[in-house]
Amino acid sequence: MNPLALELNKNIQESSQPVFDCLSEQGRKMFFPAGILTQSGEAKKKATRFNATIGIALENNEPMHLPITRKYFDNLSLTEFYSYAPPGGREKLRELWKEKLVKCNPSLINKDFSLPMVTNALTHGLCITGDLFVGKDDVVIIPDKLWGTYLLNFETRKGGRVATFPMFNEDKGFNLEGLRETIKKEAATKQKLVLILCFPNNPTGYTPLPREAEAIFEIVRNQAEEGTRIVAVSDDAYFGLFYEDSVKESLFSGFCDLHENVLAVKLDGATKESFAWGFRTGFITFGNKTDQPDLLYKALETKSKGVIRSTISSCNHSSQAIIEKILQDPGYWRNQEDKFGIMEKRVLRLKEVLKKEKYKEVWEPYPFNSGYFMCLRLFRVNAHELRLYLLDQYGVGTISCGEFDLRIAFSCIEEDQLDELYEIIYKAVKEMENR
Repeated sequence: MNPLALELNKNIQESSQPVFDCLSEQGRKMFFPAGILTQSGEAKKKATRFNATIGIALENNEPMHLPITRKYFDNLSLTEFYSYAPPGGREKLRELWKEKLVKCNPSLINKDFSLPMVTNALTHGLCITGDLFVGKDDVVIIPDKLWGTYLLNFETRKGGRVATFPMFNEDKGFNLEGLRETIKKEAATKQKLVLILCFPNNPTGYTPLPREAEAIFEIVRNQAEEGTRIVAVSDDAYFGLFYEDSVKESLFSGFCDLHENVLAVKLDGATKESFAWGFRTGFITFGNKTDQPDLLYKALETKSKGVIRSTISSCNHSSQAIIEKILQDPGYWRNQEDKFGIMEKRVLRLKEVLKKEKYKEVWEPYPFNSGYFMCLRLFRVNAHELRLYLLDQYGVGTISCGEFDLRIAFSCIEEDQLDELYEIIYKAVKEMENR
């Protein structure tokens, strides 16, 4: 059991044994991770200079947004504001999102996949996925550079086991051999596996190259042909923010008709794609190589509605209504391109900043080509200690991800501030080394 859960259990037991006795097995396992949100909370109080922690994009010290979005706050009907949305989401919005999926993923043309269902952002999609496909002792395979919420959802809540493998190989590419070996090893004792791939990756900001994506499909297909059932989940929270040489489509495009033994699940949303974090409007979509897609997808949709109904009942209606309107607005794609351009310039500038020779003495950046984040692998300084030092001494907020990994959200930092930020981090590292 997680040490944080044990500490909470101890406190409850000491203060009230009867209350402790009332906790369910899952209740005793539950805890709030001392991860990104905790560290971001500390940064909000102390990061007076730069706050490169939480996954939001800033522009001129305000949340980046699509200008077309704002006008619709005064353009909703009373029904769109106050009534319940259907459990699966507004029908027109679901249809529009499916059209968007095909537009942004041309490989999906003429492929069968379900009508996306609305979720309360991506975390809720993970919850639905866990409820439908992960039970006690099921195995969930994820690269080791991962979002901590996966552990909370699939291990703590569902009783599964997360099996990780190193995300990068010695050539600084996606570790295909590690994926292959882990799938083989786990398939030796399990008839079903759940695979979760988050691209652009949180925390590293990496998306596979086209040849790496094809190799991932081959690995999964080969195992499926041996009889293993695989739920292939594409966490596309940062979809579309592909700046350089990566594949430009979701891996869902390849998984959705890969093999009859592969169920593809796509988790995405307007949260990051449309720069609308607080809207909490996400989607879950299914794909499988089946002769009866209508029958399959209707059943999965109904089960998903059951999960939604039994947890949050339905998702926010006004947010759905606004997303529906902006997807039909003539200025939508132009607005998207404008914000993408700002983010792309930041990444390209950051690549130049990181070329400084002196930085090579103290850290190595993990490969990054997409998304909101990049990660530094520190050579000699502990990441958590550096994070605290940066906060206390310089008012700079970052995220520690393990003993030597420091995550920096360039999405929060203006292009002309990147050089100063990394100079501060370098200075802090040197000061800690010389203490």
